Amino acid sequence: MQLQTVTTVTIPGYRIYEYLLVLNPHEELWNRIMKVKEHFAEEYKSDYAKWGKPHITLANFLQYEMIEERLLNRLRQVAMGFPPFKVELKDFGSFPSHTIYINVTSKLPVQNLVKEIRTETQRLMKLNDDNKPHFIMEPHLTIARKLKPWQYEKGWLEYSNKHFTGRFIADSMTLLRRPEGEMKYQLVQRFEFRNMPVTTKQGELFG
Repeated sequence: MQLQTVTTVTIPGYRIYEYLLVLNPHEELWNRIMKVKEHFAEEYKSDYAKWGKPHITLANFLQYEMIEERLLNRLRQVAMGFPPFKVELKDFGSFPSHTIYINVTSKLPVQNLVKEIRTETQRLMKLNDDNKPHFIMEPHLTIARKLKPWQYEKGWLEYSNKHFTGRFIADSMTLLRRPEGEMKYQLVQRFEFRNMPVTTKQGELFG
């Protein structure tokens, strides 16, 4: 039995990772959102509010480690052609009965980015027929998720009446990963939005 385990672990490239592709707010806003999350975690005993770091998820998926290099090249290409854009945050929303989040009011540029990522990278993000990538077409910034009914009901009663405003320039997207089944994500790479014409992108990639 032990031999079998060792063999599985040593096959190079076959390790499966869970990936998150995200937009990160700037530091001052990040700290403000962390305070909101910490307050929620304390008030409503939610570990998910405490652990999760502030970001807007663009896509999440499972994939073999060996695909990563090809995926990074494709994401770099998408980012090179995409312009930086402003993200506006205002007040709170919810997905009954499990998630409370900060509303993203400037949805269109985020949705355009997600569509571009989906068009360019969908095949590289698909592990198999049972594990297809999730592209988040309804952008939001999660405060707490996987809430129990009482946490959601009491929390939403408070947060539906609370106010929050913030904005940041999204000038890059970040890929994170963690071994399947683990809690902590590690940074893989940050991709800067450079708004370059396609010909320049191809020149840079293949020149």
